[in-house]
Amino acid sequence: MTEPPEIDDLIDTQDPSFGHVMACVFGIREHESRTYLRLLENPGSTVEELAEVLERDRSNVNRSLTTLLEKGLARRERRLLDPGGYVYQYTATPLPEAKELLHGALDEWAEAVHGVIEEFDGE
Repeated sequence: MTEPPEIDDLIDTQDPSFGHVMACVFGIREHESRTYLRLLENPGSTVEELAEVLERDRSNVNRSLTTLLEKGLARRERRLLDPGGYVYQYTATPLPEAKELLHGALDEWAEAVHGVIEEFDGE
């Protein structure tokens, strides 16, 4: 399994995509940022529907969705089915809110880096 890209990956990239920025700033894998972007286009999707759109295994999509839920980038609602039972539907956090989350995370990182620079005394 590949590791999530890090901030230095972002700094070294001349023309990063939005998905790459998300992956670096949130510490998620690029397939998780792709899942978020597809979810933006397909709100209310089930794991099965997303797996088809992403051409990925349902278990992998489910893990991606769990990560997005933990990061606040997706929401899950339970929909009751007519014959009984239920299915979960997922919706991406709206883009303006996701951008705010990105800015906040990046600002926190930049503040920490500025603090390290200011506190450095040559030793």
